[in-house]
Amino acid sequence: MSKKTVVQVELLCSKCRQKVMKLIATLEGITSIVLDPSKNTVTVIGEADPVKIIKKVRKHSGCATVVSVGPPNPPKEEKKEEKKDVPCTQKACQRCDVWYVVGQDYYSHCSIL
Repeated sequence: MSKKTVVQVELLCSKCRQKVMKLIATLEGITSIVLDPSKNTVTVIGEADPVKIIKKVRKHSGCATVVSVGPPNPPKEEKKEEKKDVPCTQKACQRCDVWYVVGQDYYSHCSIL
């Protein structure tokens, strides 16, 4: 029997969203995954255990909580709605951003003459 699990997690940048999506997609029994960056929630529909979903999400983000677990909503009559595109932000959050530290050793050669 499929369940609808809503998890609250920080979705700060596009890299965070991709990582969370990939982590959840590795679980078996998932029918659909919906990310909502405006509410910072991930909705998972399928037969996957909510505890396993939380464990996977917490590997990326230490703070993830289950908002609700219940039966999926029955399919409604489709209304013609325009899909709202989420603006893609190129800047990564501080957790996903990669920093390189390069040391410059100006005195690497021998100074004794």
